[in-house]
Amino acid sequence: QVELVESGGGLVQPGGSLRLSCAASGSIFGIYSMNWYRQAPGKEREFVAAISWSGSSTDYADSVKGRFTISRDNAKNTVYLQMNSLKPEDTAVYYCNLVQAGKTSWGQGTQVTVSS
Repeated sequence: QVELVESGGGLVQPGGSLRLSCAASGSIFGIYSMNWYRQAPGKEREFVAAISWSGSSTDYADSVKGRFTISRDNAKNTVYLQMNSLKPEDTAVYYCNLVQAGKTSWGQGTQVTVSS
C-alpha cells in the first residue's frame, strides 16, 4: 500500500506564490510517475501537472503553464508543485497521485485559497 501526504497549502493573495509538497511512503518500488490534480468547489477534479520518473518530461494544463512548475526528488519519494502568480481561479483542493505498475494511489489533498 502507498501513502501520499500533501502539504504546503494555505491562503494567499492574488499574485502570490505557494509551494506544495507530496511525500510518498509504503510499497514504492521501481519506476513510477507522480502527478498533481485539483478540484474546485462544484467542479470535477482536473489535471494540473505531471512529471516522469527521471524528471526530464513534464506536462501541464494550459491554465497553469508558465506559472506552475512540477519537480521531484526520488531520494525522498517527494513531488513538488511551485505555484507562482496565483489567481482566484486557482482556488481548489490540490491532490497528488502516484502511478505504479498500473495502480494509482491518491493523497488526501491540501486546500489552496487565493483571495484578497
